[in-house]
Amino acid sequence: MSNRVETYVVGYPRIGEGRELKKVLERFWNQEASYDEVENTARDLRHRHWIDQKDAGITFISSNDFSLYDNMLDMALMLNAIPERFRNIQDEHDRYFAMARGTDNAVAMEMTKWFNTNYHYIVPELSADMPFSLNAEKILGEYRDAKKYGIRTKINIVGPITFLVLSKRIDYTYDTLELLPTILAQFVLLLEKIAELDDEIYVQFDEPAVVKDISFEVLKQLASSYGILADVSAKIKIIVMTYFNHATEAVKALKNVPVYGIGLDFIYGKENIKALEYLNGKKLIAGIIDGRNVWKNDYKGSLELLNSIAGKFNKDDIILSTSCSLLHVPYSLEHEELIGEDIKKRMSFAKEKLSELADLAKLVSSNKNEVLESSRFKSVNPNVRERISQIKRNEREGTFAERIAVQKKALGLPLLPTTTIGSFPQTEEIRKLRRDFKHKVISQVEYECGIKNYINACIEFQEDIGLDVLVHGEPERNDMVEYFGEQLDGFVFTKNGWVQSYGSRCVKPPVIYGDVSRAKPMTVDTILYAQSKTKKIVKGMLTGPVTIINWSFVRDDIERSAVCEQISMAIMDEISDLQNAGIKIIQVDEAAFKEGYPLRNAEVADYEEWAIKAFKLAVSSAWRQTQIHTHMCYSDFTDIIHTIEKMDADVITIETSRSGNKMLKVFSDHSYKNQIGPGVYDIHSPRVPSMEELLEKIEQLMRVLPAKKVWINPDCGLKTRKWDEVRLSLVNMVRATHNIRCGLEKG
Repeated sequence: MSNRVETYVVGYPRIGEGRELKKVLERFWNQEASYDEVENTARDLRHRHWIDQKDAGITFISSNDFSLYDNMLDMALMLNAIPERFRNIQDEHDRYFAMARGTDNAVAMEMTKWFNTNYHYIVPELSADMPFSLNAEKILGEYRDAKKYGIRTKINIVGPITFLVLSKRIDYTYDTLELLPTILAQFVLLLEKIAELDDEIYVQFDEPAVVKDISFEVLKQLASSYGILADVSAKIKIIVMTYFNHATEAVKALKNVPVYGIGLDFIYGKENIKALEYLNGKKLIAGIIDGRNVWKNDYKGSLELLNSIAGKFNKDDIILSTSCSLLHVPYSLEHEELIGEDIKKRMSFAKEKLSELADLAKLVSSNKNEVLESSRFKSVNPNVRERISQIKRNEREGTFAERIAVQKKALGLPLLPTTTIGSFPQTEEIRKLRRDFKHKVISQVEYECGIKNYINACIEFQEDIGLDVLVHGEPERNDMVEYFGEQLDGFVFTKNGWVQSYGSRCVKPPVIYGDVSRAKPMTVDTILYAQSKTKKIVKGMLTGPVTIINWSFVRDDIERSAVCEQISMAIMDEISDLQNAGIKIIQVDEAAFKEGYPLRNAEVADYEEWAIKAFKLAVSSAWRQTQIHTHMCYSDFTDIIHTIEKMDADVITIETSRSGNKMLKVFSDHSYKNQIGPGVYDIHSPRVPSMEELLEKIEQLMRVLPAKKVWINPDCGLKTRKWDEVRLSLVNMVRATHNIRCGLEKG
């Protein structure tokens, strides 16, 4: 390569090193802060992130990778794709957040996973009669702002193909790509405005949709679209950015399209090496720094990969890049004091990955064989490996028909049993209680007393309103994965390793560095205490092995399937202990099961095989009379209904409140035999559904599913909601269910 090796960051985390954006947004929503305070915080964060990258020597720094809630939502607003129910909201800021979160009178827009990550995006709603028009001020303003700091950014924009593929039609058809000519006209206008900003501008169009299996027709639309966009202005250098898998077909389709460069992910898209022959004089933005995991770069492996690329491609046209946006990793290791140095020195968060890019650029520029320390290491527990090698039974005994017959007698539940998904509001008092105990401000006795008081209140509330199957409320749990990881060997935890999940919601994923095992029961004492306070059934609440691995940063020295199998053994032991203690229903949440799916069909069978095996192993200790529930959220089950059937949970609870009954029709059309708990209201919105609304919702459910199969519940856990919202919503849910149940029993 040439002496000057350029570096490129696809995108940067936006929530802030101290979650500043989260905090100011929530204050604004609670009417404790003005919108000016929100904008000032956002401006400070953008500036800080630009300076981080500038100081690290990054050549290509982004603007418009920042959002107050979500970039797909921003794109919908840029195109004036505002659903009719929000158009009467006059204040543009209130309208923006209403679209994401809903209002008393308008249901929020649907939210779903961004490909196979734990980030959620707002799904744009489109129709042919929408009055599309351009509002580019956010994009133009951020570029101008960065330029004041002496930084000429590349401008990040969700590409037209990806925007349409990820949107949904709300009129007569499901084909969003029919709108491509209309949408493309607005993109042309956008580029014309961008061209006025400077004498030369780089525009990154994010097109991750093209790493999936796409049709020849879509590939033609991809090529024709970028042919049009590339012709708008000679000032604009277009980069088509792909990530999360290989994009060979797309690169081939763009072979003769005069875009400046194409971004390819060589971490999660090894086959991209085959795409190099089609670049045809374009720049290659080579994704070699992992944007989705926290392990330090394997410099030796990266240099070998770059040598392989250089053997097939003009080496002077290679730009070193992150594999995807750094949105998916925490901000910085700087304040991590809880991690041992032996592990910490092998880790890298967003800010450290900037240094890794600089390191690689120096190594490549020097043409020396110097190799920095590798991150590769092994942490092995022989006892764990030995136990796994001796597994004899890896799934439950009995068919669903056999189990449900026994369970009906053992549980004695009514028609349309009501429950919740698990968690109740995490109040400031509960968070303070955990925090004070962690920092040794209070004793263990004081802590346990506070937890028990919360559980008492939860049980009393649920009994008062008439729920059928109760939960303990999870006051002791900071996060559904972190809580279990803290009690398992092989995990390590960060102090400030927050990652944005959606809007202001952040998660702090555990880090799996070694073999996983369970030293002692994790939940039994707490669940038994809750059960002692009621004659009704209290569910045991566990997180499933596939979700734990999909919501963790996972060691990279052995296969993910092997790590998942180890976690399954720990969950299997916990189920055994719970049922031996008298717990009759155990929920093993697999909220992240779908998000772990590969993006290419050719890779799906392998994932399904080990993921199903892991879940079935985890629940293999359950007796026939022990009812196993699982929960999945924000998933389109159309293509995995056979997989869910193979998992064979007795009851699956799912999110349907934003997506309507189209999800349920999949279960109905497939004659799904097991029981289902469709979410009847959206817990990600502060609005409280009325009893009349819930009556209608439940009646709609029963037009698709027989009542004997249906459970009634919210669509997800209630930890992020306030008690006032929860009380009213659940009271209305139970009353609506009782009304319908009475009608069915009389009928």
